[in-house]
Amino acid sequence: MLSLAPYASDPARSRGRRYAEAPAPTRTDYQRDRDRIVHSTAFRRLVYKTQVFLNHEGDLFRTRLTHSLEVAQLGRSIARSLRINEDLVEAISLAHDLGHTPFGHAGQDALHACMADHGGFEHNLQSLRVVDKLEERYPQYDGLNLTFETREGVLKHCSRTHAEQLEALEPGGVGARFLRREQPGLEAQLCNLADEIAYNAHDIDDGVRSGLITLAQLQEVPLFDRYRVAALSSHPDLAQPSQQRRLLYEAIRRMLSDQVYDVIDTTQAAIRRVAPDGVDAVRRAPALVMFSEPMRESSQVLKRFLFKNLYRHPQVMETTGLAQQVVRDLFEAYTASPGEMKAAFAEQAGLDEGPLRARAVADFIAGMTDRFAAREHERLTGLRLLAG
Repeated sequence: MLSLAPYASDPARSRGRRYAEAPAPTRTDYQRDRDRIVHSTAFRRLVYKTQVFLNHEGDLFRTRLTHSLEVAQLGRSIARSLRINEDLVEAISLAHDLGHTPFGHAGQDALHACMADHGGFEHNLQSLRVVDKLEERYPQYDGLNLTFETREGVLKHCSRTHAEQLEALEPGGVGARFLRREQPGLEAQLCNLADEIAYNAHDIDDGVRSGLITLAQLQEVPLFDRYRVAALSSHPDLAQPSQQRRLLYEAIRRMLSDQVYDVIDTTQAAIRRVAPDGVDAVRRAPALVMFSEPMRESSQVLKRFLFKNLYRHPQVMETTGLAQQVVRDLFEAYTASPGEMKAAFAEQAGLDEGPLRARAVADFIAGMTDRFAAREHERLTGLRLLAG
């Protein structure tokens, strides 16, 4: 096993948990965080939550769960080369989407609009809320009581207003870096980039599998097409119509590998330049985990292509509109009749008719899987907008 670099997050020097606990005899604190996340209810729900395509639209499309596993795999591979903490990278990767609503970004946008008068809704904050409060597994406290470093990685974005609110509740906690304009540890930085690498690659795969984008269209994207051309050069038989799936996989595999090596090389160069002697020095430095400039620009071109041709495809947009109506209708129904929710949420909503009720409703909806949300909508409205 490789020794950790001085700038890696060492579990022996963790800033600890909000509620003190005796160490586990056979696991580090970050390994324990990972295990708590894997056994959580919110993690299991990810298997039935949308990535791009709704859960009922196909058995082989990515879900939030398979996406999180791919982020963890990429993150661990890169972390090993950088000699930073693989277990922490895995824990953050597996937890980073726990707060996502059903129906992907469509659900988030709709719930954010519903919550406009009550602080809005943002999935990174909700992921933190899940691990800090909403999971109910332990008699001593709410949430999973994860380490500071894992929680910091989960909260990858935060507005100043929300950071100030977090700071008031937890001085010097996970909101502080947004006020100080500091970076998180390298493990959290890596998870952010592994997330981008993973979804760009698997959205190409799912987009072609769905028939909404084609290999011919992808020739417009230099980042992808150079690997397609290289794959054909090495394996001319992949030009056969029956081999197009293998060609797609080989091009994506080569693209992923090149992006991973690019991150490793660029990040190692940045670390040598800054020479941080510990995690605190990493926090004060500019972001260190990054693509090279050419790879970053190429990745942006790919993201713009996917946005235009996949995420805004008329078929996806039609489903998006229906999904948003489901969320809006659920929010209205539960706000008017909190007793329609599960008991714990109904009890919380009954304490207040303003922000507390709205937040309880948002928590309940955000925790739903796609199919549960569709079934609840049909139960409450009599309308069957989406398959449940």
